[in-house]
Amino acid sequence: MKPLTSFQKKVYTVVKQIPAGETRSYAWVARKAGRPAAVRAVGTALKKNQFTIIVPCHRVVHSDGSPGGYALGADLKRRLLETERDAGRNKIKTKRTAKETHRS
Repeated sequence: MKPLTSFQKKVYTVVKQIPAGETRSYAWVARKAGRPAAVRAVGTALKKNQFTIIVPCHRVVHSDGSPGGYALGADLKRRLLETERDAGRNKIKTKRTAKETHRS
């Protein structure tokens, strides 16, 4: 395994902060990593991500909302995002139901 560059470390740190069920653009990640013009470099860094469970690069999309690339395939990227969004919706429903139960 090759050592990470300082830029890759910054990108991965930023991407780890994206909440499950949400997405951010490559441009957003570039700005947060301190290199706003390095949008393509963000994509390259994420393409080399060997820590997909820890660094959820599937949450990074194009500025227009289209999925962009994913080393494990665009279809899997879409399914991961859908699964996270659905899980988030179910969590909210569960919290509401619990609150309603306590009010009774």
